[in-house]
Amino acid sequence: MRDVSIAKSEFVQGEKAVTKLQDFQEDPELFRYCTLPQILKYVECFTGPNIMAMHTMLINKPPDTGKKTSRHPMHQDLHYFPFRPADRIVCAWTSMEKVTRQNGCLVVLPGTHKGTLQEHNYPEWEGGVNKMYHGIRNYNPNHPRVHLEMEKGDTVFFHPLLIHGSGMNKTQGFRKAISCHYASADCHYIDVKGTTQENISKEVEELALKRVGDDVTLSFQDSWAIRGRLVQGDRTSL
Repeated sequence: MRDVSIAKSEFVQGEKAVTKLQDFQEDPELFRYCTLPQILKYVECFTGPNIMAMHTMLINKPPDTGKKTSRHPMHQDLHYFPFRPADRIVCAWTSMEKVTRQNGCLVVLPGTHKGTLQEHNYPEWEGGVNKMYHGIRNYNPNHPRVHLEMEKGDTVFFHPLLIHGSGMNKTQGFRKAISCHYASADCHYIDVKGTTQENISKEVEELALKRVGDDVTLSFQDSWAIRGRLVQGDRTSL
């Protein structure tokens, strides 16, 4: 993925134009992160013994171009997932270098994981918004916030209903982190038609059509079943 304000620039090329790698489950070295026993021993506390790695990302947050597009709007990860229950899903997010407020650390609203899934859409930002960066519009802006400044190798685990985002990268370096969303293999897929998740479902299905062609029908649920990988125990449902 490329930042919307960088992708159109003639001055940034190569690796510096890449802001995020999605779905690295086919890369043995990167996916090794998702199988680390140091990670899985904590993940199992949330998922139980049968563990699926469902969503993988390597984030390379770029220096902001002045358009404020390096921000990530406040959101809940469950918005993107057509599987439940939410209490059996967890994200492991590891900093690959020192992460501070200056280079755009995570910011979380403590306690919001006890709430419900909110409606998400693209924020109306003047400088533009990156693809798939949906955000919540009606969260309480006065809710206490915690900025997660982290040292290299620090890892945070969080619930998919936790409202979180990240600020601009005001430095000249790239803020790197690696993450994986895990789910219990005992989770089940749900139909999101008629729910607040219908917009992201349609967007994912339209993107799949562009990539695999009109002769293949790939549902929102299918796109996750293809990406999921068993990392511990038995693949019972997902």
